Amino acid sequence: MRTDTLNVVSGGPVLVVDDDMVSRHVLGQALAGAKLEHVAVGSGAEALAQIDKAHPSIVLLDLVMPQPDGYQILRILRARPETRDLPVVVLTALEADEEIAKAFEAGADDFVRKPFKPVELVARVRGQLRLRAAMDALARRERDAKLVLELAQAMASNLDFRSILFTVVQRIAEVAKVDRVSIVLVREQEQVGYVVAASDDEQLRDLPIDLTKYPEIQEVLTSGEPLVVEDAATHPLMEIVRAGGQGRAAFASLCILPILYEDRPLGVLFLRSRKPGVFGERELAVCQTIASAMAIALRNARVLQSLRDQTQQVTVARFEAERRMRSLQRYADFFDSSADGIVVIDPEGRLLFANPKAREITGYEEHDLRGRRLEEIFSSDEIGRGEQLRTGFLRGVFPKDVDIGIIARGGKPLIVNVSFAGVQREEGAVLCSFRDVTRQREVEAELVKTKDSLRRVIDASMDAIISCDMHGNVLLFNRAAERIYGKPSNKVLGTDVRALYPEGVAKKVMKLIRDGGGRIDGMKLDIVDSNGVTVPVSFSGALIHDGDTPVGSVGIFTDLREKMRMEQQLQQAQEQLLAQERQAIVAELAGAAAHELNQPLTSVLNYATLLRRLLQAGTPASGAAEVIEGEAERMAEIVRKIGKITKYETKSYVGKQKILDLDRASDADVPVASALTSEIAPQARASDEGDSGGDHETTGTRKTEIERRPDGTIVLKPAVGSRGERE
Repeated sequence: MRTDTLNVVSGGPVLVVDDDMVSRHVLGQALAGAKLEHVAVGSGAEALAQIDKAHPSIVLLDLVMPQPDGYQILRILRARPETRDLPVVVLTALEADEEIAKAFEAGADDFVRKPFKPVELVARVRGQLRLRAAMDALARRERDAKLVLELAQAMASNLDFRSILFTVVQRIAEVAKVDRVSIVLVREQEQVGYVVAASDDEQLRDLPIDLTKYPEIQEVLTSGEPLVVEDAATHPLMEIVRAGGQGRAAFASLCILPILYEDRPLGVLFLRSRKPGVFGERELAVCQTIASAMAIALRNARVLQSLRDQTQQVTVARFEAERRMRSLQRYADFFDSSADGIVVIDPEGRLLFANPKAREITGYEEHDLRGRRLEEIFSSDEIGRGEQLRTGFLRGVFPKDVDIGIIARGGKPLIVNVSFAGVQREEGAVLCSFRDVTRQREVEAELVKTKDSLRRVIDASMDAIISCDMHGNVLLFNRAAERIYGKPSNKVLGTDVRALYPEGVAKKVMKLIRDGGGRIDGMKLDIVDSNGVTVPVSFSGALIHDGDTPVGSVGIFTDLREKMRMEQQLQQAQEQLLAQERQAIVAELAGAAAHELNQPLTSVLNYATLLRRLLQAGTPASGAAEVIEGEAERMAEIVRKIGKITKYETKSYVGKQKILDLDRASDADVPVASALTSEIAPQARASDEGDSGGDHETTGTRKTEIERRPDGTIVLKPAVGSRGERE
């Protein structure tokens, strides 16, 4: 560093204070020629303001000026702590020695007479700057020496060494004016370092770091030489840090100093700053001295700690178990009356204490459990659970309500529900409370099995089953409901049940259920599926109660479309069967009627024919006989139609009355000559061919006699011994 151009204290310009413009100009030229930065003012007031603003490294002060003059300015500067040591060279045209002495008494460091020679002025200015730099350097060395002595004495003391390390890094950060100072200690042949102190975190202790992510620390540990990284953004050694995007990449410059004891690295002193290029030779020298003192202190601390550990090891080992038992004994009386099993385990997973309920559940006595590892009573299905639990305990993770399978004494498998908790004031001890839930879990498994079975039954139901809560949110929608509505259950569950009913029907149904004492059966209603098709269903519903409180409702929908289709087909079949039965009855009745009417009608027709032939044509009697014969033939035609009825056909008669339609009910294709006329015709021919003057006539199966009365009338009467007694 060049002390002839910059003040090592502040690095400010040379302040020229003179009320004469010509003098200021000449002084400025002289300083500019010597490449000294300067600022010129024309009064004492301006000088005081500029000192606070520019922080000059030296002042060239004219003594004779308007108030405040040079003497007053000197007294003010020497009275202020921040300007007490500021070099001041006075300029004066006075020849009297008294004035010069007065100036030195006021605090001047040197003087130059006017008119001055530029070479002399520059030489005196540079001389004052060198003198001030030397004084400052001596002062800094003194302060650094005091700091090193202070920290060395602190590290050599028998106080809390960790607190002392925090004080050390904090003081180094203040002196070096950096953002963070930390001490990282390492062990031989290990890739893990431990941050034992940091200037910005008093609570930080033994923070492990992966040295593979700190190439700068590895470099210093390997070489044993200090490493200064002026710009971490460009230094090749920091490439891994920049690529990893780590948070420490925010520091712009680094300085790592080795902590060596007998040429073996114990660790490093790590300085970091957010500004680039802040590490000077002086700071490095002070920090290296402190690092060397720290190496001795750390070594002594390790030796002292080792001696202390050896001294206390036997005592600790002897009293540790007693201490733990005494601390746990305070809770034993409370634990003895607990309804849950309670055990206490150490960080290694060994059982330290078990209350009576724990011994009752496991079947082991206290001496059987004490000292046994927890996982030794775990079932084979819990392999690895013990190690998993211990790892979680170290991280402060204490599971709650965990089911663990254990093997009780005698090989009986049990399921216990366990909750873990840390024991206060007992570092590493863990409290485990548990209860036997074997039967409970078996019942739960059966309930789950039953639930699954019921679910399968519900899904297998041919009727749609829909359940919802009291807010109308659908909770159950089985497969039959999917089929009827044409909607998948995942799009219906959780939706409003009212969307499954026509407008206003859901409210009406719920009212009917409430009015019906909480249920309704066989209600006919129509729903609309996803395609807008109306589906007739039979609905049965009920409220679901939890105790006396309704918590939901369930509805069963039976699709009536198939039933209505079958009923319609059955009705059609019944109508067809009825029609067939009616036709059969009509046909049988018609056949019987035709058969019964055939014989008397044959006799009427035969007798009418005989009468017509016996009577003289043109007489009233002959005309009556013809009428009888015609009507008989007409009756024969009607009987023929009755005998041929094959179906039941009706026609209107009077008003709404219906009568049998013989023409439509009989076979129209049969000839008019019927069995009746075919029986009558031969008999008539036989009558014509026979002797007309005989005493009797044979007609069909009936024999008749003809009697002529005196008045000329003819009477037909049955012959003696023939069938039928009627005339």
